[in-house]
Amino acid sequence: MKAVRKAIWIVGIVAVGLAIGGYVFFGGERKAPIRYKTAAVERGAVVSVVTATGTINPVVSVQVGSQVSGMIQSLHADFNSVVTAGQVVARIDPAPFQARRDQAKANLEIAKANLARARTDLAQRKRELDRAKSLLEQHFVSQSEVDVAITAQQAAVAQLDVSEAQVKQAAATLDAAELDLKYTVIRSPVKGIVIARNVEVGQTVAASFATPNLFLIALDLTKMQVDTNVSEADIGGIVDGKEAAFTVDAYPGELFRGTVRQVRNAPLSVQNVVTYDVVVGVNNSDLRLKPGMTASVSIIVARREEALKLPNSALRFTPPKIERAESRPTASASGGEPVRSSAPTAGATASLDGQGMPSKTVWRLGADGDPEAVPVQIGISDGNATELLRGDLKEGDEVIVGVDSSKGPQASQALPPGFGSGQRRPTSRDRGL
Repeated sequence: MKAVRKAIWIVGIVAVGLAIGGYVFFGGERKAPIRYKTAAVERGAVVSVVTATGTINPVVSVQVGSQVSGMIQSLHADFNSVVTAGQVVARIDPAPFQARRDQAKANLEIAKANLARARTDLAQRKRELDRAKSLLEQHFVSQSEVDVAITAQQAAVAQLDVSEAQVKQAAATLDAAELDLKYTVIRSPVKGIVIARNVEVGQTVAASFATPNLFLIALDLTKMQVDTNVSEADIGGIVDGKEAAFTVDAYPGELFRGTVRQVRNAPLSVQNVVTYDVVVGVNNSDLRLKPGMTASVSIIVARREEALKLPNSALRFTPPKIERAESRPTASASGGEPVRSSAPTAGATASLDGQGMPSKTVWRLGADGDPEAVPVQIGISDGNATELLRGDLKEGDEVIVGVDSSKGPQASQALPPGFGSGQRRPTSRDRGL
């Protein structure tokens, strides 16, 4: 009896040892199944925007300069002064220009006197020529004397022409001197607001090589514009009339709205990146926006209302390992079940209908809980979600957006059936949760 009982104990211990050894040998290396994160396909608005940074400027600004050099004698406008067209804003010391004007006037009088003398001399030479010709007919003078008289008369005519030209030259010099004297009074060419004043009383301005800028006058600060630089990759969808919104640091949290008024064709190269100037018009009737403010602009390129949309993370997801349908199934690198798919990997581009529209591959959980590839045709994106144009998905379907790395009860090492806590072996449906 004792021998039988001892044999039973031995057989039981051997059976337990074999079971544990078999589990360790065949299933000890089994790792936790892969748990996937999913998100639902939703319907809503998708707005595609292009962001850029720009500067707020007046629509029209005029630089007022000086056409003559001299010392600023007086200023009649300051920062933020409202000026009208033709209003005096500054004066340059006129004394040097008055002296030049008086000198030019005197030179003109001298030229006129020389002209009168030339006319008198011409009349005298003409009388002498007539007398010499009459005496030649009476044989009282020789032909050479007549020739001398003719030459003198022609010289007098030439001198008269020179004197007339000198009178015109002196008159032109006088006009230039009077014009320079007039330019010593600087007037505003437009009605507007003085934004900048660059000179002080007593300062000398030089207009020899370039016109010095004395004032900067904005025509109308109630109408402003934002000049932005948009890269060549984003400029394709921006046209006149598109909606735009921007913020400035002076009013945090407040959104200003405008419209694209102009897309300029002149390219600008900034650090080897080609950009284009996009002008956004904005109403500034309350004068809160100041010239020179930095604006963060968002231009609405396209908008889709009630569109079927996918989360962008679903477009970026790729299962840990993908095998072709004809390939031999093997365990994935992460320890999960092998994944079979004949579809292209996520991110591959293709054409669903030959129209050249962008195509992607997203993944959803199949009936067995494994990832299943779904080719889709996509449209615009707002950075978080992308419009779904075509594909075997509908509103409410779940798509895989990632792998759940959190450790739960199913992430621990599984035990063989009948051992330990009595937990059942996880199924493929559990792995898909």
